[in-house]
Amino acid sequence: MEENERTTPVFKNFTHNIDYLKKELGVGESFDVVHLDLHYAGRDVGLFLIDGFAKDEILHYLMKFLSRLEPEQLEPDPLSKLMKTHLPYIELDKEDDLDKAVFWVLSGAAALVVDGIDKIIIIDARTYPARSPEEPDLERVTRGPRDGFVETIIFNTALTRRRVRDPSLRMEYMSVGRRSKTDICISYIKDIANPRMIKQIKNSLKEIDTDGLPMGEKTVEEFICGRHWNPYPTVRYTERPDTAAAYLYEGHVMLIIDGSPSVLITPTTFWHHLQHMEEYRQRPVVGTYFRYVRFLSIMLAIFLLPLWFLFADNSHLLPDELSFIGLKEPGTIPLLAQLIIIEIGIDMLRMATIHTPSSMGTALGLVAAVIIGEIAVTVGLLSNEVILYLSVVAIGTFSTPTYELGLANRLYRLVLLFITATFGAAGYMVGCLLWVLFLIRLKSFNIPYLWPFIPFSFEELRDALMRPPIPLNKHRPVVTHPKDPDR
Repeated sequence: MEENERTTPVFKNFTHNIDYLKKELGVGESFDVVHLDLHYAGRDVGLFLIDGFAKDEILHYLMKFLSRLEPEQLEPDPLSKLMKTHLPYIELDKEDDLDKAVFWVLSGAAALVVDGIDKIIIIDARTYPARSPEEPDLERVTRGPRDGFVETIIFNTALTRRRVRDPSLRMEYMSVGRRSKTDICISYIKDIANPRMIKQIKNSLKEIDTDGLPMGEKTVEEFICGRHWNPYPTVRYTERPDTAAAYLYEGHVMLIIDGSPSVLITPTTFWHHLQHMEEYRQRPVVGTYFRYVRFLSIMLAIFLLPLWFLFADNSHLLPDELSFIGLKEPGTIPLLAQLIIIEIGIDMLRMATIHTPSSMGTALGLVAAVIIGEIAVTVGLLSNEVILYLSVVAIGTFSTPTYELGLANRLYRLVLLFITATFGAAGYMVGCLLWVLFLIRLKSFNIPYLWPFIPFSFEELRDALMRPPIPLNKHRPVVTHPKDPDR
């Protein structure tokens, strides 16, 4: 709870407590808010819960125990007797703040108000609607586990602990949002993670001042990362528990947001967004090959199209051996316009695919690629070379391990294309230089974005460029300043 939120101490009068909770929870106005008016052991009792969150069988079991109590069984300390003897359940707590009791009820717990007791008993017998863990669509591997994070925070923490059985693994709870009260878990390995980094991330979360987190993890990212107009991601998302565990062992801090199947990994560099779990599911040589193919595809996605446009528009820059580059038959519209049309067309196809049922996705791709593309070339709207190079660029974009980095590279490709079209060869070279300078100035929680290339570290850059064998990888990356640098 936020420090500046209001607090209302529990009243000494039982009726006042019941009336306050009924008003704040909207009993009688919201059909799913349940208030049970009970009488156990000669005392009036009120039970508040949200229908759909509470585990009925557990509450029925506890109510049976309470119904058998005699008044003298609660003496001389009713609160202690109930919590230690007569409520046989693991997750029990007591609360002396009515507003916090409201928060717990809205979070799914049950609140037990007992006449003559100046505290409210919180019974955390809640369950959330959840789907079964499935392999994430964006992070598939040929070999490896097929489970993934889901939208329920407690499931995600369990999936993480299943892989990280370190006693120093910490799962710290925080509530963010004045109205939404969104649950956030800060996860890290205490014996490895840098305490200053943990403190910085916690302070960033505490400074979030908003009524809710409608977009979950994306809203959290925008608050804690700043630089709102920067397209490049300074945190990494993952839906794979094994990927999250690997980052935890390196000293990173993970944020798990309730309601989201994606967890945030902080801090991250540009090279972290170029790695994929598939590389570590193969032999080191094969993984290194895949990594270089991925690097090549990403570089082509950024620089190939503007470079081809430069040569196609300035054929005198090409030697005779490369005279085949360019347009054999120019279309009826300018080359730059063709490129913009097909770039927008690919984005339209991407959005259409998102909104199309999976059973119809293949048909949509065939329509876009075969029918529309072929007709556009036939009528002279586009040229074959344009479709060829845009196809290579699109493959490179989809080969990017993280979706956010792929979109950022796509935006910069358009910027570089416009600069090249305006200023020619000088514009292309300056545009590439500006891209590097922009990434050099970028930081993720005070960590240089291009590390270990800038600032330079040979051993760390070698591990970033090559998939190191696990038995030989005996040191954690120094960029996170881990407390325990040795694996």
